Amino acid sequence: MRTYDQPTATRTTAPAVRPRPDGDDRPITTTFPGPTAGDGTRPTARLDVAADLLALLGDTTTEPRPDDQLAALTLAVAADLPVLLWGEPGIGKTAALGQLAAALDLPLTTVIASVHEPSDFAGLPVVGDDPANQGVPMAPPDWAVRLVRAGRGLLFLDELSTAPPAVQAALLRLVLERRVGALRLPPGVRIVAAANPRASAADGWELSPPLANRFVHLRWTHDPDVVVRGLGGTWPRAALPRLSPDRLTGAVAYARRAVCGLLTARPTLVHRLPDNEARRGGPWPSPRSWEMTLRLIAFATAAGTSREVLSMLVRGTVGDGPGLELLASLDRMDLPDPEDLLADPATAELPERGDLRQAVLDGVVAAVRARPERSRWDAAWALLARAAETGAPDLVVVPASTLAALRRDDWDVPPAIEKLAGAVRLSRRADEATTRVALAAGATR
Repeated sequence: MRTYDQPTATRTTAPAVRPRPDGDDRPITTTFPGPTAGDGTRPTARLDVAADLLALLGDTTTEPRPDDQLAALTLAVAADLPVLLWGEPGIGKTAALGQLAAALDLPLTTVIASVHEPSDFAGLPVVGDDPANQGVPMAPPDWAVRLVRAGRGLLFLDELSTAPPAVQAALLRLVLERRVGALRLPPGVRIVAAANPRASAADGWELSPPLANRFVHLRWTHDPDVVVRGLGGTWPRAALPRLSPDRLTGAVAYARRAVCGLLTARPTLVHRLPDNEARRGGPWPSPRSWEMTLRLIAFATAAGTSREVLSMLVRGTVGDGPGLELLASLDRMDLPDPEDLLADPATAELPERGDLRQAVLDGVVAAVRARPERSRWDAAWALLARAAETGAPDLVVVPASTLAALRRDDWDVPPAIEKLAGAVRLSRRADEATTRVALAAGATR
């Protein structure tokens, strides 16, 4: 516990000097009592008490708590990709970066991009003794030198959306190549930036497309429960994802197959620069951002990351449209092979999610259409019957109708059809009732 000096009336300030009245040039020194409050305490003692109170207010702790946006941030940091946090002022972006640096035991270096000149990132030219032969090196700023000396750290580029275009252009090499002047930042340095939307930024600018395409964009929002518990002294704990060593090879193969499979089927998604200026300042697909996406999928797979976190990262790298297509493609990659299901329909395990189950059943019918055989046709009916028993019966209506149309004249009706007849009739009655309601509603208008 801190101890405080007792107030005293004899404490003096610096001596005051005045001339003697008799003409003697020796100074007369007079001391004055130091300032005291009404209760006799010194202001410095009061500031000491205030410092103790501030220390108590800043004494917080952390706890393991599920937080999707924090998990997305730490995974992107682990993947060594630059991250840009978008959020309204006061939402807690800067505080989150401070907590992240403390949790990861990384020294935090904050650079306010909007108050710097382009030369602060590109380097200042330093003319030597013989510039014609030795050239003119570009001297880096002091913060970059400190990061290189430390060998590790978290570089936080704040207020990115208030940086003018010339400064944004100077940041391109820093964000992509990790170069500042003549220095290259060491591999142990991670880059995270923060920006406010242009509508709420002070004299804001739209992010330039080349700079925007170098970041993983994350929308930073507040969770009232997290804020309330944090103000009570306990914040969520940031931790790097745990990568399983035995999953690394498979994770890379899975990520390559997912991205390459989608781009093979949808070549127009390889590069698509948005027409809208505001959207150009966000995530959009390019070979660079697809490479970042591939890395994120590999890391997420090796870490067993949830679909929600992976969705935030993928959509924050290539945009909502291409990101959702990729996520749907990932779902289809995990679906069982139709041929395996037709080989043993009695023990087939179907997805629980309705859209995935529908995709599996459609795939089975497509496989029978591609190679129509009596045994395969019967197996497909058995599979549809199993699907009706273990899930929503309406999901089998369309596949059943399509499968029925594939019947040959010499194929007997399998017993499994009887199990589906009730579901098909019920679905048709529901469709007819819906149509009648819609017609009646239109007639009363």
